[in-house]
Amino acid sequence: MNDMFLAFLAAPAGNLSASVFWCLIGLVVGSFLNVVIYRIPIMMQRESENYLALENDQPAPHADRYNLVLPGSACTSCGHKLTYTDNIPVLSFVWLKGRCRYCKASLSWRYPTVELLTAILSAVVIWQLGSGIAGVSALLFVWFLIAMSFIDLDTQLLPDELTLPLMWLGLLVNLEGTFVPLRDAVLGAAAGYLSLWLVYWMFRAVTGKEGIGYGDFKLLAALGAWMGWMMLPLIVLLSSAVGATFGIVMIALKRHQRDRPIPFGPFLAAAGLLALLIGHTIIDAWLAYA
Repeated sequence: MNDMFLAFLAAPAGNLSASVFWCLIGLVVGSFLNVVIYRIPIMMQRESENYLALENDQPAPHADRYNLVLPGSACTSCGHKLTYTDNIPVLSFVWLKGRCRYCKASLSWRYPTVELLTAILSAVVIWQLGSGIAGVSALLFVWFLIAMSFIDLDTQLLPDELTLPLMWLGLLVNLEGTFVPLRDAVLGAAAGYLSLWLVYWMFRAVTGKEGIGYGDFKLLAALGAWMGWMMLPLIVLLSSAVGATFGIVMIALKRHQRDRPIPFGPFLAAAGLLALLIGHTIIDAWLAYA
């Protein structure tokens, strides 16, 4: 049994058993990511309100503990504490027919979507990279991107609690050149941040408006730390093209107002994932075509 488990942790690319194993792990991680997506914005809001209260010599409005572990999971509608049988990834949602066991309120389809997405992408990463250092590191990369993308969709925020650790993880992973040499990773982090920082200030100088947020700078810096500076043009091109197309389609279908900003983080995340898995293939194909 131990030998089998170790085999899952050191399988080469294209190993079906390892991909299935990490797919199942991805379901469990996806369940936890739902907690991260829901709670981190609330934690940020509570911290901000406590800080403002203390600055005004008022008692902190939130004295109870609230983090990714405490309090335990509960229904967002009735507040009833959930048991472990209510939290089985995907299966609980199907078994309960998308409703709370206690108050019968409808559950968001976001929960099984995040769990299935995490499972599928985890399997794809291990299939492409294997389950060695590169593959397991890439899993962390993907899990961070999933959490940040959905938080950005909900709140138009990319929390420092996720972007900065992802950047430092990228630099640590590349200490021994797992994806790129450390020099390229450091340059990638700096170039990723500064490039969008310059775009931000140029756009603001011309229009007087803020086109992108500081979280996007930090996310692109993190992507540069993982994949090096040479992959940044591809990431920016892919994310901009897909984001612009999505925005035009949504406006044309009257699903989005022109003056309402569209979160850029999910497009950066998707482009970063493509760059990690098939970036060199895309660049080689483009150079051959050119």
